Amino acid sequence: MPRSLSTLERTLREHDHRLTTPRRIVWEVLHSTDRHLSAAEIADAVRGIDRGVNSSSVYRTLALFADLDLVRESQLGDGASTWEPAHADAVIHLHCNTCGTTRHHDAHTVDALRADVSENTAFVPLGIDVRVFGVCEHCRTSRTDAP
Repeated sequence: MPRSLSTLERTLREHDHRLTTPRRIVWEVLHSTDRHLSAAEIADAVRGIDRGVNSSSVYRTLALFADLDLVRESQLGDGASTWEPAHADAVIHLHCNTCGTTRHHDAHTVDALRADVSENTAFVPLGIDVRVFGVCEHCRTSRTDAP
């Protein structure tokens, strides 16, 4: 669930940080898509909004947001990092090996896994990241339509 700009500002202030223009723009870029974005894609989108924001500001902002649990970094498929707004971890990442897209699938099985681990081990799960690799409907359909 996307957090509002006021939530971002409040979280930053609670940790003695300011809401700067690069931070606001990175936040807006992350919340303007339902895709997982690479840091380079985020930096390109940020520069499309404000050419004065350099890539190092974007990378520092992503690191800060990750430290504050505002964003989530995932390594999907090829090992490259992608970023998305932090959300409840009761989703499964469906990653297409063909086109590289990643979609979320809400699943009660993640909650069941959390309960199982909590009840049957001495381990307290703080986060769960379930990834399923395969071929998305678009790529699967494109393959069957090919001559």
